[in-house]
Amino acid sequence: MSKRNRLLLILVIVAICFAFLWPSISWYALTPKEEQALALSSLENIRDYASQVAAKEVDSLVAMAQADKAAPLTDEYSYLLKVAKKNYKLAGKKAPKEMTVYEAVSSFTSKTELVTAVENHYREEILAAKNKYTNSVKLGLDLSGGMSIIIKADLDEALAQQGGAEAVGDVEEFKAAAMAQAIETLTGRIDKFGLSEPTIRQQGEDRIYIEIPGAADANRINSIVMGKGILNFRHVDMDATNAFNEYYAANPTKTFTASGELLDLSIIPEGTEVLGYYTKDEYGLDQRVSYMVVDKEIILDGSHIKSASVTSDNITGQPQVALTLDSEGGDIFYNYTAEHVGDYLGIVSDDKVKSNARINEAIPGGNVAISGFNLDEAQNLQKVLQTAWLNVPLTVESQQVVGASLGAKSIKEGLTALVVGLCAVLVFMLIWYKGAGVNAVVAQILNLYFMFAILSAFNLTITLPSVAGMILTIGMAVDANVIIFERIKEELALGKSRAAAIAAGFDPCVLGNHGL
Repeated sequence: MSKRNRLLLILVIVAICFAFLWPSISWYALTPKEEQALALSSLENIRDYASQVAAKEVDSLVAMAQADKAAPLTDEYSYLLKVAKKNYKLAGKKAPKEMTVYEAVSSFTSKTELVTAVENHYREEILAAKNKYTNSVKLGLDLSGGMSIIIKADLDEALAQQGGAEAVGDVEEFKAAAMAQAIETLTGRIDKFGLSEPTIRQQGEDRIYIEIPGAADANRINSIVMGKGILNFRHVDMDATNAFNEYYAANPTKTFTASGELLDLSIIPEGTEVLGYYTKDEYGLDQRVSYMVVDKEIILDGSHIKSASVTSDNITGQPQVALTLDSEGGDIFYNYTAEHVGDYLGIVSDDKVKSNARINEAIPGGNVAISGFNLDEAQNLQKVLQTAWLNVPLTVESQQVVGASLGAKSIKEGLTALVVGLCAVLVFMLIWYKGAGVNAVVAQILNLYFMFAILSAFNLTITLPSVAGMILTIGMAVDANVIIFERIKEELALGKSRAAAIAAGFDPCVLGNHGL
């Protein structure tokens, strides 16, 4: 390979490594601490923050537009300029060359639309920062502080609850699905309670490892881990639902108490209650879209669900959720659907209505197909149903809390040792080997550069032992250079030419004969 091609290859490798390193550089060096704190918070906290900031910013923009119609739209609102130009284009109008705040605000059809545009900006900004963290090198708990938990999933008990190996068929597949659902459930619970960005992964066959950075309350974490959702099927009174939503639209501030209790129970039929109907929003979180009036009496609880999967309708090809009930649940479901054809049946999880389906016909055999939504909605409903039938008992096996102060001190001392060690070795190489030492310095810097690039590429975690290993690497990495350079000096002392001496110094056979 020619020297030019070698140089090009090295430059390409360096560029690829930089691409891998960029998320880590961007997160740790270029992202402000306040933005990092937001990005590491739960999705619910991000949603609340974006919503609150957007509401305040829109009020400020509207006030500016009303106070001075000629006030220019500054660079601070460049994101709004793009949306406003798009609005003008959709309306078939020509956007002003120098847009004012008034013209930008006026391009939106309603204040709600303006709030949504501003909220989208802040959401995308914070989620982009969260994505940087996801793709960057992580700091272990001994460096960042936090809490680590090992949870044991009792798969044998979960299998026994389903009737044993004969009932589930493929035991290994069942256990894999049970573990996947347990991890999914824990992730949802931890994020729901507003905790920092967790690391949750399977460890071995039946254990789950959780890392939660930052300050963590052990009792609170245990209550989250050991919590259990409740899923059931209930009759939805659509006439009462429509009447209630009309009443709520007319009296939004006089319907519920501060704790969410209904002020006037006479507006709904006796034996019913009002629950929110939820779908997933842009954050992947539950978002209430309306209210529904459902019977307090439970028709069927989630313990009768044996399995749930996403399939396609044989005729329309539309996504649907197919669930299988046990024999008792199948009988209950058939009797109910036979008596309530044309009525609506709601799936309630944790006092939230997750699905509202019309009963088109009596459903025998315990095989139920629920349709009327897109693929994402079908997958979300499947997860809700799986929470009921894959009931995996979880127990906390061990937990450890690490103070953040120790981590900050360790990081500072580790970086100091890393820099001092690197500088000492490089200065020695430059003084002792002069021009050849420059090559060793470049090789050492590239060695560290490639090392961090690999860590970043695989999103690996740096712990205190990792820092010690890097410091050791600094000393070890120049060992080969020292031996090579000393060998070259010996060859030159014997009267060989520079080219021959260098070739002998880098010859692995020659090096092997001299103790390597």
